Amino acid sequence: MQTSTDFSANSPLGVGLVGTGFAAQRRAEALQADERSRLVAVTGHTSPSTANFAQTHQASPRDSPQQLVSDPEIDLITICTINHDHGAIAHAALEAGKHVVVEYPPALDPAQAQALITLSQTQGKLLHVEHIELLGGLHQAIRQSLPKIGNAFYARYVTINPKRPAPRRWTYSRALFGFPLSGALSRIHRLTNLFGTVASVSCQPRFWETTEPDYYTACLCNAQLRFSNGLIADLTYGKGETFWQRNRTFELHGDEGTLVFDGEEGSLVREEEKTPIEVGSRRGLFAQDTKMVLDHLTEGTPLYVTPDASCYALKVADAARQSAETGETIYLVGVGKDGNN
Repeated sequence: MQTSTDFSANSPLGVGLVGTGFAAQRRAEALQADERSRLVAVTGHTSPSTANFAQTHQASPRDSPQQLVSDPEIDLITICTINHDHGAIAHAALEAGKHVVVEYPPALDPAQAQALITLSQTQGKLLHVEHIELLGGLHQAIRQSLPKIGNAFYARYVTINPKRPAPRRWTYSRALFGFPLSGALSRIHRLTNLFGTVASVSCQPRFWETTEPDYYTACLCNAQLRFSNGLIADLTYGKGETFWQRNRTFELHGDEGTLVFDGEEGSLVREEEKTPIEVGSRRGLFAQDTKMVLDHLTEGTPLYVTPDASCYALKVADAARQSAETGETIYLVGVGKDGNN
């Protein structure tokens, strides 16, 4: 792992960025705002989007991720592109001796994600899987409030996002986005971060298909996770044309109280008393994550999440996929939070 003697304001970290969407925009802004990094080059899905992005952020446009991977000026590859491509790009970058930051999931296949961890360790390079929701105001408020409800035994977590019409984008593609709970991995990772290992998973999905192969206009996934500590969590994720009302709620019941979060508002309920809980802002999380990565590479400070934790969440999500396909409950006996069997 490179240390503070390798990167500085006089010799900044060279960064190659894969992607030109929202996450890539926030990454580019954060990288340019820090003197310890220099955005060298970018590659996107189309030549026009790549050229526009590169011009906006004073970077060199490239035709493919491989051109970034092979560039000797680049020390770090940041991957902000479609889920399907995460694993292959990260593998190529690590194999070429680059540090890697990748938006979740690290790969769609848990075995590939585990292989990335092994390769990063062999190469002595950083593999950081971004999970900015763990830094956000909602997650921090939940974590800080947990002791107030005693022994937690039931959680209900719902995120529904209506889209009319549903976009014909990769986020509505089975192959490119992945199984919904794998593609939207932060939902499961929030739960495993709070409550530990999962003993069993059952999942029921529904898709509203289009005439175009592989794409759908809406999806709904409902999963029940039974944790090793006895807690039961109902997880619902839905998006698309079928839905009419946005819903982002998190309820957590304990033997001494209940936590209820609805959007940006939270409360602690005990008997007849309802106490408001302050929920911090969601803004600036990409910048915070980027700063932590640069701190880690230049000063050796610890990061807020490990790739093993992300890989474990992905294994739980894949168990939900298996349950959805077979109609059976999937048991995760022997799979620990370090991601290993």
